[in-house]
Amino acid sequence: MNWTLFYSFLIIIILLNTVAAVFTVFRERRDIAATWAWLLVLNLLPVIGFLFYAFFGRKLTHRQLHKIQRQPPVELTDALALQQSSLPSYSAGDTHEESSVKNMIRLFQNIDQSFVTLNNKTELFIDGPKLFKNMQQEILNAQHVVYVEFYTFYNDLIGKEILSTLVEKAQEGVTVRVLYDSWGSMGTKRDFFEPLREAGGFAEPFLGIHSNWRDFRLNFRNHRKIVAIDGWTGYIGGFNIGDQYVDRSKKFGHWRDTHMKVTGDAALALQQHFVADWNATVPENELDRKMTHFPKANDVAVGNTMMQIVVSGPDSDLEQIKMGYLRMINSARKRLYIQTPYLIPDDSVLNALRSVILSGVDVRIMVPHMPDHPFVYRATQYYARILAEDGAKIYFYQDGFIHAKVVMIDDAISSVGSANLDFRSFKLNFEANAFVYDFKVAKELRDIFDADIEKSQLISAEDFENMSLWLRFKQAFSRLLAPIL
Repeated sequence: MNWTLFYSFLIIIILLNTVAAVFTVFRERRDIAATWAWLLVLNLLPVIGFLFYAFFGRKLTHRQLHKIQRQPPVELTDALALQQSSLPSYSAGDTHEESSVKNMIRLFQNIDQSFVTLNNKTELFIDGPKLFKNMQQEILNAQHVVYVEFYTFYNDLIGKEILSTLVEKAQEGVTVRVLYDSWGSMGTKRDFFEPLREAGGFAEPFLGIHSNWRDFRLNFRNHRKIVAIDGWTGYIGGFNIGDQYVDRSKKFGHWRDTHMKVTGDAALALQQHFVADWNATVPENELDRKMTHFPKANDVAVGNTMMQIVVSGPDSDLEQIKMGYLRMINSARKRLYIQTPYLIPDDSVLNALRSVILSGVDVRIMVPHMPDHPFVYRATQYYARILAEDGAKIYFYQDGFIHAKVVMIDDAISSVGSANLDFRSFKLNFEANAFVYDFKVAKELRDIFDADIEKSQLISAEDFENMSLWLRFKQAFSRLLAPIL
């Protein structure tokens, strides 16, 4: 064998790979952390790294982003303008909690055009079977429209049950529309929804991406999980539609998640966001330029829970939900409770968390004890260790897999939705969260957290230190890939 020729060929491959890596990474705008992470992957794994980039690194096309960003305004635009001009001003007598709420409201009005709703009643679900039973009943009660948008809509037992309910309503003449993500719903083919179309309903993959073989981009997916019924009832949270979410998975066992049912005006916001996503997906001649059903707000008084529905995604560089999380973290004075399956904060969120921990705030963070993505899980352990060393209480949930995305501060402000505490939810996926300004809801979430502690293991800084050297190496290495996980 001619080793000189082999080494020359190898050097040429490495040089070409390096040039290609630099060109590939720098031809699109991305933050410094992601840039270095991709350079590391592309150069440590010559040639093979580009296969990873094809799945994880490519962005949406300019045409797709343009279509999302230019959604026509709907009826709620005027309501938002009125709210912005009539918000109560700060008062010298405001408590810290009242000032924090006003700050949050103004933040979301400015960065997300999110209007405030007051007339709402909420119900929390942490059990999949109960959630879907309740949701199906509300769908059966629908009179005008049913809008369903999920990252995952599987062709399995619960998926077929939900589809059958939607078909029944479409046959009655109710407007039924379904949006799903083709990657998150892997294995669910387009013809699965054919009975709904035959009944007069509609079902489309987000942004019209029907085939993952033609568009095998893992990033920039629609991770939202929302339902809007008659502009009056809605659901938002972390559950998807699939058997694993109703405890039928041998791998995960019990699936612990959090979803919120909203009755009242906030359902209009869920309906609004569905319409925007629908219009970004369908051809020009099928745009829904106005909401199909738009009841007047406050026709019926149902409750006094105040909230804003906030969305974020790669169509904006404002990272709206992350900004909301930062505002909450920095506002905490007594306690900060977080449940997230993936704890991979960027520097801004990590520094905010460390600041409140070292300020004496009672910070408790709950993550799963089992991985569903190995690198993500090890990176979660890495950041959990840092925060434990600062004084946070880190709990590893033992009773199955916890997938809830919940943040609560001072029994005053809370967030429930689809956004994890990680780079992917902050920058790469389309997410939706409810930010709720209600002591009762926050207290209920705190009680649920306390009950989950009984099913969790507290992991101290010493416990992390006693982990094997090999395990700590995997955690540190996974952390290097955090910006692209």
